[in-house]
Amino acid sequence: MSFNPTTPGVSGETSRLALLESQLAALFEVSRVLSRSLDLRQTLREVLGVLHERARLRQGLVSLLDEERGELLISALHGQDAEPFEAVSYRPGEGVIGHILTANAPWVLPRLGDEPRFLDRLNLYDPDRPFIGVPIRCDEQAIGVFAAQPPVGAELLDDRARFLEMVANLIGQTVRLARTVEAEQQALREERDKLRREVRGSHGFDSIIGRADAMRLVFEQVRQVAKWNTTVLIRGESGTGKELIANAIHYNSPRARAPFVKLNCAALPDNLLESELFGHEKGAFTGAVSLRKGRFEQADGGTLFLDEIGEITPAFQAKLLRVLQEGEFERVGGGRTLKVDVRVIAATNRDLESEVRAGEFREDLYYRLNVMPIRMPALRERMEDIPDLARFLVAKVARMQGRELEITDSALRVLMRYDWPGNVRELENCMERAAVMSENGVIDRDVIRLTGIDLNAGAPEPSRPATAMTVPGSGAVDFNDPDLDERERVIAALEEAGWVQAKAARLLNMTPRQIAYRIQTLNIKVRQF
Repeated sequence: MSFNPTTPGVSGETSRLALLESQLAALFEVSRVLSRSLDLRQTLREVLGVLHERARLRQGLVSLLDEERGELLISALHGQDAEPFEAVSYRPGEGVIGHILTANAPWVLPRLGDEPRFLDRLNLYDPDRPFIGVPIRCDEQAIGVFAAQPPVGAELLDDRARFLEMVANLIGQTVRLARTVEAEQQALREERDKLRREVRGSHGFDSIIGRADAMRLVFEQVRQVAKWNTTVLIRGESGTGKELIANAIHYNSPRARAPFVKLNCAALPDNLLESELFGHEKGAFTGAVSLRKGRFEQADGGTLFLDEIGEITPAFQAKLLRVLQEGEFERVGGGRTLKVDVRVIAATNRDLESEVRAGEFREDLYYRLNVMPIRMPALRERMEDIPDLARFLVAKVARMQGRELEITDSALRVLMRYDWPGNVRELENCMERAAVMSENGVIDRDVIRLTGIDLNAGAPEPSRPATAMTVPGSGAVDFNDPDLDERERVIAALEEAGWVQAKAARLLNMTPRQIAYRIQTLNIKVRQF
């Protein structure tokens, strides 16, 4: 049976001790509630419930100042959902609640109905009962009001008011912590959304340079396959940008908000590759001092990019096939089967078909990977993209070096005469070397030749039709430039003449028969309009 400190006949000192005992128990329970969660509204409602049960404080109310509106809004009510009262507000100084905020001091009313400033907007309070309201402070500044009603005829109202102040101080610390956490979370969300926009922009289609027909086909395939969870196999020579395409697929898919995990399969032996992909249990092998999640678990709900997939051994191919088919695997040293939802994008520069025929690559794994093949063209197959690529790479190097760099049209024409067996990666290395060798920040044809690329080795073979080596985006070319070789001069004149051979012949002081002969012997592919 609980002891009632207001029982008639109990001495004042005994009554005070009994009140302090009940308040101490209530305060302990309040501290437990406040340390339990950062859900402010739910926590405050639980605090008011504790005070109702343990301290006999009825109609508990917490009202916090909304900084944007400059008004006190209802945050929690005992036994009531605060949402129906969200329209109720108090301006600073308005009514009893507003006065407590402005005065930043407790206010004890022996009988609430006797106070003319009582507005009764909530229609919850008993006007015959006492009323105690105290400010909720943060750094000595009032940020809200905590109020409640003791029982009718309750004694020791000043002691009860001090108890409410103690609870209000605890509430103030909780409010400050909750608002700090919310502000930090909001900042993190904004930073996350900003980074996501930047990543989506940097890995979108605009970040991949290509106007050639072969690249347009790649873009169209990426747009179509990004919508679905289909497994993709990206084919192409080394240095063609297969990873860029994998990025574009992921960041333009419904999985864009989920992890994008990458692994180069050629970089690890089988035993390490299994641990890296599937993870391992603690003690599975020497050095496994703790449990480690593999790449498949890390990519759950997102995308896993397996580069150089053609390099894995037949023994490991069987293990990979199972997780691709069933979405299930076990960690190394573990017996529990794990299930994941992962989209797999694989890439290779090897001829998997010939390896399947030779028995070096599992046929069933090949068909599991080759659901949607995308072939990346070699750079020599899209020579018209070289000027744009070169300008982009020069701008990238300029940012790295922190200076202005430019590349001339004559340098671009030299680049277009080379076959680029290393593809875009080789072009990027060439641009970085050229930037290092350029003292004044201008990359011209002489600087390009200093980079060491063998133009003779990379020259187009006579048996292969060559496309016109014009520089997209450049101005009119001086076809009488002495630095141009004969083939470049003919192409420049044809461009100037709109590919009308008779007009180009006049520009070069030739006869139509002479220019037709040069077009044939120089293996120039004539454009048709």
